[in-house]
Amino acid sequence: MHRKLPYGFYKAFFSFLNMKKILCILLSISACFPAFSQGKYITLFEKSGGKETPEYGAVIDYFQLLARDFKAVKIVEKGMTDAGYPLHVVLFDQQGDFDPAKWHKDKRPVLFVNNGIHPGEPDGIDASMMWLRDILLGKIKVPTDLAIAIIPVYNIGGHLNRGSFSRVNQNGPEAYGFRANARNYDLNRDFIKADTRNAQSFQEIFAWLSPHIIVDTHVSNGADYQHVMTLISTQHNRLGGMPGKYLREELDPMLYEKMKSKGFPMIPYVNAYGSKPEDGWNQFKDSGRYSSGFAALFGTLSFMPETHMLKPYDQRVNSTYALLEVFLDVLARDGQRIADMVNADRKAKINQVNFGLNHTIDRSEYREFEFLGYRSGQKTSEVSGLPRLYYDREQAFTATIKFYDGYQETLTIQRPRAYLIPQGWFTVIENLKRNGVRLERLEKDTLLTVAAYHIADFQTAQRPFEGHYLHSQIKVTKSTRAITFRKGDYLIPMNQEANRYIIEVLEPEGEDSFFAWNFFDTILQQKEGYSAYVFEDLAASYLRENPSLQKELEAERANNPEFAKNASAQLRWVYERSPWKEKEHNLYPVFRLEY
Repeated sequence: MHRKLPYGFYKAFFSFLNMKKILCILLSISACFPAFSQGKYITLFEKSGGKETPEYGAVIDYFQLLARDFKAVKIVEKGMTDAGYPLHVVLFDQQGDFDPAKWHKDKRPVLFVNNGIHPGEPDGIDASMMWLRDILLGKIKVPTDLAIAIIPVYNIGGHLNRGSFSRVNQNGPEAYGFRANARNYDLNRDFIKADTRNAQSFQEIFAWLSPHIIVDTHVSNGADYQHVMTLISTQHNRLGGMPGKYLREELDPMLYEKMKSKGFPMIPYVNAYGSKPEDGWNQFKDSGRYSSGFAALFGTLSFMPETHMLKPYDQRVNSTYALLEVFLDVLARDGQRIADMVNADRKAKINQVNFGLNHTIDRSEYREFEFLGYRSGQKTSEVSGLPRLYYDREQAFTATIKFYDGYQETLTIQRPRAYLIPQGWFTVIENLKRNGVRLERLEKDTLLTVAAYHIADFQTAQRPFEGHYLHSQIKVTKSTRAITFRKGDYLIPMNQEANRYIIEVLEPEGEDSFFAWNFFDTILQQKEGYSAYVFEDLAASYLRENPSLQKELEAERANNPEFAKNASAQLRWVYERSPWKEKEHNLYPVFRLEY
């Protein structure tokens, strides 16, 4: 006989079913929206629906929260910035070592991510916050031997200079920082010259980490197209060796293939200024002033992802996140191989004889890419009434483009046994030391026969660039002379892994050399001279004692009528060839001790 259960039983039973259903729904939501289950680790980017990026203090607080809650994370302060704040480096190591020296002793791969060099381009900041969190929560698998370092915000001063108008064309976020740093330097032009505290601290951090791969996150402008993500890989010819070959033939293709599979088909940085992208373009040349070009001088595989500023902010951040995931995929497959390859290349630099500088484009070498573009055209400007460029997003197209990524060296330098530099050039010496260059001090005054450069000719920019009037088209003459170096002067032996960097900055003809960046401009100004009416008699006596020089002067007068009519020019001609000519004038004060 059926017995009727009390009403309270049914109420409790259906309440249980409803709770179970609610729990299932919540679990489903959690699966679809992982941030829902992450509680206190949800970022401002996620809370705002992909529309906001946090202020500087909130960024550091977030990484400090991760460091407190997870043993695999440690934050260290390394050096000062122009804004008066220290740089933070976030270290991730599942083995808990947090010591780059031990990482390299154990031959482990090291990945370095630099964010916020241009704080108006904060995509990498938000992507790195979520990326590291998801690694720690187990959503992303990381090889156990991989060590990761992250600079959350490199340009702190620019990040504090917060607004929404500095990048007039950018599509979000709602507020962001400014491109220049606290002293109005563009930090992505400062890696060689290191005028800023930021760059000086970065050099020390980079030498400390000695990463095998560096990813420096950016946002691009320029032409309009369908791609969210573009990429600058360091120029493979300049990188050279096995890493350069691996980069072009294997790593780059792998990155593009994997990004396409993640729904973000990638294209090389669209360096098509002044022409249509569909006509193809040259690879961006990342010389040593840029992060990727600087890192390549030390054999590091270097990348600058550039999302497109016209794309919505959430798409840009998500594509950066996807690219960071892709690098982990690559390192899971090839991490040990990459570390071994880069380490071997660095060792090979110790014995390398010839080094190529001043690379120029070689348009006989190119790769083909599928470019997803928008048709461009001309229409009448409402501002000027004249024709203006525009892109029509209703006319999307796909085209195969040529990407010219080959460069040839135009200057070859044979390394000396050592360089010598007097101790008075302390700004150069400090720069070398920060970059891990080994220097030795002379223990006593020493007479040495060395090769010396004289600056024969150069061009100087008419307008300032990042605090300098850059020299270019530099020509030198070379002579051998005996020079007495003082106790405490520096000898730089050329048997070290930093050989490539040393040659790049100390050879004056290099396009990003310390000479090109005005470190030695005081030698270009003559400090002593002569009083013409006194030197006339001395010059005449010197010509009588040196009849061959008298004949050269007469020949110059015969061949140059203007010179023959200019008494002061002739007197200057004699002075320039006399023993009284100031020997320091145009004498480059870095000397080569040859083999």
